[in-house]
Amino acid sequence: MKEPYVHVGIMSEPQIEFVFPSGYCFGKEEATGKQVATWCDGKILWKGKLYDELMFEPTAENACFDLLDVTIGINFHWERKEDQRFAGCLKIIAENKKLTAINILPVEEYLISVISSEMSATASPELLKAHAVISRSWLLAQIEKNKELSDSHTSYVSGWENDEERIRWYDREDHTRFDVCADDHCQRYQGITRASTLPVKEAVESTRGEILSYDGKICDARFSKCCGGAFEEFRNCWEDIRYPYLAPQRDYKADKWLPDLHQEQEAISWIRTSPDAFCNTTDKHILGQVLNNYDQETTDFYRWKVQYTQQEIATLVRERSGIDFGDILDLIPVERGSSGRLVRLRVVGSKRTLTIGKELEIRRTFSTSHLYSSAFVADKGEMQDGVPATFTLTGAGWGHGVGLCQIGAAVMGEQGYPYTDILLHYYMGASIEKLYH
Repeated sequence: MKEPYVHVGIMSEPQIEFVFPSGYCFGKEEATGKQVATWCDGKILWKGKLYDELMFEPTAENACFDLLDVTIGINFHWERKEDQRFAGCLKIIAENKKLTAINILPVEEYLISVISSEMSATASPELLKAHAVISRSWLLAQIEKNKELSDSHTSYVSGWENDEERIRWYDREDHTRFDVCADDHCQRYQGITRASTLPVKEAVESTRGEILSYDGKICDARFSKCCGGAFEEFRNCWEDIRYPYLAPQRDYKADKWLPDLHQEQEAISWIRTSPDAFCNTTDKHILGQVLNNYDQETTDFYRWKVQYTQQEIATLVRERSGIDFGDILDLIPVERGSSGRLVRLRVVGSKRTLTIGKELEIRRTFSTSHLYSSAFVADKGEMQDGVPATFTLTGAGWGHGVGLCQIGAAVMGEQGYPYTDILLHYYMGASIEKLYH
C-alpha cells in the first residue's frame, strides 16, 4: 500500500481570504499574492468569475499558502481566530451557503502537524510515538469508514428525538466532502503554523505506516485529554458499537480494579474522591507536554466543580437546548457509562421534563462551550418555594474518556514505558502493524 493522501476541511465561511507567497497555480495560471473567494448563489466567485470548485496546486517543493482568520477551538472556552499556514494543495468548494477550504496533503505530513498541534515539543519520545500511531490509525479508520458509508449509500444516523428523549452524538455526519476537519471535532490540525520540531518529526518517521489493528481492521483509535481515572466505552459516546479494544479499565497499572461505575452510588463515590491513576497528576512538567498554552488556561480537570445559580442554569439550558424547561428542579442520572460519565440525564423543569444524551450533548447543554466531561454529580442548593437556588456539578476528567488518555499517557512516557506498552494499555488486545513503508 502506498502512503495515502488526506483531505482536511480547514474552515467554512461566506468569504475566504488566502495568500500565496509564491509557487502555486490554478490550472496553468500562476496564483500569487492575496486572494478573495466569495460564495455566490451556490458557486465560488473568484476574480470576477464563477466556479464550482477551485484547486490550487504547488509548483515548488517548499511552497505554502496562508488562510486568514481561521477559527480554532470552535465552541470551546478558548475559541479564537488566527492566520494559519499550510503546505500541499488548497481546494475550495461551495456547500451550505458557505465556502469550505480543504487542504490536501500526504498522511505523514498531516501527522507531523497534528502531533505538533496536539502535543508540546517537550513531550517524551515514547508519548510522541504513541500519539503518531493512534492519530494515523484514527485518520485511516475514518477514511475507511467514509468509503464504506459512501459505497453502501446508507445515510448516517446520529441520534433520535421524541417527546421523552433527545439523544444525539457528534461524529461523522458533518463531513461528507472531505475526510476530517481541522478542529477538536476530529484532530487538531494547524498546518505548518505550529513549528514542528525534530522530536515530532522523528516520532512520526520512526513509526511511519504503523497502525493499531484488531480482528483485521484498523482501530478507531479515539483519544481525549483526561479520562478521569477510568476508560469509557465507544458506544456510550457515539453509535452503539462495541469495540473490544475500547473496553472498561482503570487508568493504572499497580491496581487495575475498577468499581462498577454504571451503578449510581459507585459513580458518586468515584467522582467525589480522587483515586490513583496515571492521569491523576499536577506535575507541570508533565502537563506541559500535553497542554498547549491555551489549554493551560484550564487548571483543575482530574476533579472539578462548577456552580450555577437557578437563573444561570435555567437560562443556560434554555439557550443551549432551545427548550424552555422553566426553573430547573432536578437533574436525575438515567444511565452512566463505564467511567461514570452520564450517557442519559433527565432534566426536570417546572415547564418540561426531557431525558438528554449522549455525553457531548449533555456537556453542551450545561456549558456555554463544553463541560470538561459528563462524569458529574449534581447537588442542589437551598430550596426556595420548591426550587433549588443553586446547582453544583462535581466532575471527573476532561473529554469523552474513550481510548488513549493524553495526560495518563504522558505520565507513562515519563515513567519509562515504551510506546508499545502505552498503546496496548489503552487499546486492549490490539496489535501494532505496518500498513505501508
